[in-house]
Amino acid sequence: MADLRINLAGIESPNPFWLASAPPTNSGYQVQRAFDAGWGGAVWKTLGDPILNVTSRFGAVSFNGQRVAGFNNIELISDRPIEVNLKEIKETKKLFPNHTIIASLMVEPKQEKWHEIVKRVEEVGVDGLELNFGCPHGMAERGMGSASGQVPSLVEQQTYWVKEVAQTPVIVKLTPNITDITATAEAATRGGADAISMINTINSLAGVDLETWNTIPHVGGKGAHGGYCGPAVKPIALNMVAECARSPHINIPISGIGGISTWQDAVEYMLMGASGVQVCTAAMHHGFRIVEDMIDGLDNYLDQKGIASVMDIVGKTVPKYSDWGDLDLNYKIVARINNDICINCNKCHIACEDTSHQCIDMLKDGNGYNILKVREEDCVGCNLCSIVCPVDGAIEMVEVPSGLPPMTWNERQAAIGAVSCKVDSVK
Repeated sequence: MADLRINLAGIESPNPFWLASAPPTNSGYQVQRAFDAGWGGAVWKTLGDPILNVTSRFGAVSFNGQRVAGFNNIELISDRPIEVNLKEIKETKKLFPNHTIIASLMVEPKQEKWHEIVKRVEEVGVDGLELNFGCPHGMAERGMGSASGQVPSLVEQQTYWVKEVAQTPVIVKLTPNITDITATAEAATRGGADAISMINTINSLAGVDLETWNTIPHVGGKGAHGGYCGPAVKPIALNMVAECARSPHINIPISGIGGISTWQDAVEYMLMGASGVQVCTAAMHHGFRIVEDMIDGLDNYLDQKGIASVMDIVGKTVPKYSDWGDLDLNYKIVARINNDICINCNKCHIACEDTSHQCIDMLKDGNGYNILKVREEDCVGCNLCSIVCPVDGAIEMVEVPSGLPPMTWNERQAAIGAVSCKVDSVK
């Protein structure tokens, strides 16, 4: 059995699976149930001055038969008194001393406000703090959440204020509602953050009811933008984690968040640089017991790979992630169709003919049966045919020699520049 324990900026946890700060971590009762189920840690629902919530609060996007492919909410931070939350945090930590409890915090961008809440929360024995600079709705209109998280100088300043008094590691939670998340990640680093977590939810509107014309969700016939999460946001979040992980200016651990539903998702995040992951939507959709499959799947995967510790996979794919200009222009793959498996649905032919490079021919074999064949000399290896094919193994993408040495766009432009300079010097 592999060692699933993680260490994120000095915060130890029995496994990399934490519940994110959200409805599932709203109370001691819920967090204790989660720990009983096997979750390694929980980031308590964000604490601050208690607020008033509205109903309804949630909306979902289903796609092609999959329920909750995306999830939208207009819920705010904890609406329960901070005294009650702190009492339950203390009780939960006493019952589960080996599990990780992180307090998520959000207050006005004032030094005294941050100092006050940090001291109160740390008194009850939390393992770390997460500064919520990500919430895109409700709180942002009050100058908190993503209103701070979109301004690097505010991220740096408020992180610094927290670090002035914090006795436990400080994680800064970043908003994805920004052009370049590395700018705020670097600001958090300058402010002294011990780690960063990402992503918080994406600004969104789940949909519109075509009968009533109300937004989804709506509150008495009126709607507002909310935060989007769930499986649909995973590619966006994974890229942001990767960009921060490969930045030479961000040398602190990452807690990965965004669409994580399975152990496979968790492995992808950790390969791309996350030291652990946080889960919300999947737990809301399926309940706390999903962590059992996550733990078993991760353990089996590591055993099959001969990897002793889950921490050994952190960041292993980061060196493979680069910019477009560093990709080999002369690398070539083509599609090959296995007509013994092909069911002749013709989806690949239609996709290629209508929207790609018209390189799949419809032919007859020696017995008069329809077959599909790729003209490899015209195939650009775009992968579209294999993506739309409904049969595993029917289309294989195969590397073929291009007859040319490797060359990237950046190398090509450098070579052109060198030749131009040489010509100019001759003149």
